[in-house]
Amino acid sequence: MNPELESCAITFRGRLLNAARCEFNLFLLALSFFTRIPVPSCMYYSETLLNKANRYFSLVGLLLGCLLALTYVVLNTLLPISVAVLVTMVIGLLLTGAFHEDGLADMADGIGGAFTVDKRLIIMKDSRIGTYGTVALVMALLLKFSLLVELASLSEYYLLVSLILASALSRALAGSLISSLPYVSDEQSSKSKPLAHAQSRHELLILVAIAVIPLLLIPLTVSITLVVFLIVIQFLFKHWLIAKLGGFTGDCLGAAQQMSELLIYLLLLAYWSNVNVVIS
Repeated sequence: MNPELESCAITFRGRLLNAARCEFNLFLLALSFFTRIPVPSCMYYSETLLNKANRYFSLVGLLLGCLLALTYVVLNTLLPISVAVLVTMVIGLLLTGAFHEDGLADMADGIGGAFTVDKRLIIMKDSRIGTYGTVALVMALLLKFSLLVELASLSEYYLLVSLILASALSRALAGSLISSLPYVSDEQSSKSKPLAHAQSRHELLILVAIAVIPLLLIPLTVSITLVVFLIVIQFLFKHWLIAKLGGFTGDCLGAAQQMSELLIYLLLLAYWSNVNVVIS
């Protein structure tokens, strides 16, 4: 082989390997930020890199969805459906550290407990949970449990697909808010620091491209309906946040993830319930 060509090939492989390592490091950063899953100590951290790691938000969701689906399969061989679902939810909370649930509770307290933007932001930064946050959190968990039990009662496959789909798509919806809304919270106390600074089109494209992969598990018409549904939800939630806060905070991202996850379960349950009725 020509020495010059061989040198070019080696350089190209080196650059490709280095790019792969950089992208894997970004994924590890996203994983360490959004979950309690241990990551290798060789992971390199910087605020700039963590800001870019939002592109893998949906990939983290996809991983979590697969882990929860596997957890349910194992538990369902030993326990009744309702107990298996409940323990699976507990495992999910342990894996994420209730990160998104905390955001939902804080956003509910802030927006429900004040009438001005400044006071809402102050309440949302308070680590204590109030009445609005408690009610929102309890109702969200109860609704999630009920929806998952109903899905599992229809078919184990329906539940597994729903867990994977909702985990990935809901995080893509939450992550997409970064590119379409201004950040309004104090960076020193924000849960999204420094992820919420910005999101490029390239990062948004990666976020969405990964999230739509599990749509291959359901019929095309349902996939299209689900995507259109989520686009509408994102649009409405975005304008609601502008009206209430003038932008978003880290808590809003967590709330968006939780609410869209529940809505995905609800839509899939409605579809599969009607499918089963037609078949029977």
